[in-house]
Amino acid sequence: MEDVWIIDTVRTPRGIGKIGKGALAELHPQHLLATCLQAIQKRNDLKTGEVDDVIAGCSSQTGKQGACIGRMSQLLAGWDQNSTGLTIDRFCGSSLSAVNLAAMGIASGMQDCMVAGGVEMMSYTPTAPRMEGPPLADGGNERLRAMYPTPNVGIAADVIATLEGFSREQVDQLGYESQRRAAVAISEGRFDRSLAPVYREDGTLALDREEYPRPQTTLEGLAALKPAFEAVYDAPLDEHGLSFRKIVESRFPDLKVKHIHHAGNSSGVVDGASAVLLASPEYARAQGWKPRARVKALADAGDRPELILNAPVPATKKALKKAGMNIRDIELFEVNEAFAVVPLKFMRDLDVDPELVNVNGGACALGHPIGATGAMLLGTLLDELERRDLATGLVTMCAAGAMAPATIIERI
Repeated sequence: MEDVWIIDTVRTPRGIGKIGKGALAELHPQHLLATCLQAIQKRNDLKTGEVDDVIAGCSSQTGKQGACIGRMSQLLAGWDQNSTGLTIDRFCGSSLSAVNLAAMGIASGMQDCMVAGGVEMMSYTPTAPRMEGPPLADGGNERLRAMYPTPNVGIAADVIATLEGFSREQVDQLGYESQRRAAVAISEGRFDRSLAPVYREDGTLALDREEYPRPQTTLEGLAALKPAFEAVYDAPLDEHGLSFRKIVESRFPDLKVKHIHHAGNSSGVVDGASAVLLASPEYARAQGWKPRARVKALADAGDRPELILNAPVPATKKALKKAGMNIRDIELFEVNEAFAVVPLKFMRDLDVDPELVNVNGGACALGHPIGATGAMLLGTLLDELERRDLATGLVTMCAAGAMAPATIIERI
């Protein structure tokens, strides 16, 4: 198997994902991903006609984000028409899976130079054309619903917290710490290496900094927030009287769900894009590129669909086994803060020191642009390994459908 080198990582700042409020919300999703592709081309003098493929993750592939946004963004970026683009969907894990697929192509010897990443305009998706109803919980797919009674992801977070015994105080503490760490990272310029400012079509600056963080957050302020998902627990989902409560009680009939997640301890709604340049050693040397890291191992895992968010732990175990490593060999972790309970359960189940996880804050503070986040986290991890002069790191994240990709990288 070929070695897979990571040459560079680029991402946009995360803009607030709300039309009329977010600095990126006025732009086309293709524009955001094209910004990353142009930046990675310029930074590395990339011969775009020699890129074997661009793999882009995007979860809501409809309307402006449809029609293979990986290829369309590549063309918008002005890349050589002989290169190609591909778009994939693994929900929140889309761009990390895109990186992993790119790594597989190089490791197999069939490809030499790949760019992978993703994009999600969460300011756009609420208005995007889509099918009515949640995909696994409507009245038109009773067979699948009976097999996999899947609740809303926020309700799943509350269910997991209840089952695992995590308290409101614990999830609020994680949300607060995410804000604190992000504020330190931003003030010290820890994200600067990977950030590509976004400009409008007329050349004026749209955004060059993180827009979502709220460094003024306090524990008292978080404690005052109402749970976000309690109000929808009994809301009807279809004409048959289906509700999230009924879905949960079909598998956990005696569970009294404690609703503890809210906007302050859950991932922020934002817009953003990301890209990672990967190459074989032979191709990289021919370009004069200095590798920053290698892909040590990668894995995917699934878990109970009705709980949705628990697959990062088995995915991590699987990746460690493939790498011939144990959890103590990993020096830094990025575990996406889709909801605070996800990294809390990860740290407890694998006995990981909280001081090694999401050291520059996570999605509670910075936001989670669904299809772009995984590759963003990979870049954040690599930048921080270099800053601390450490060697190995792991990134993982939960994805809808109860899946998780995981990637272990090792600095060169």
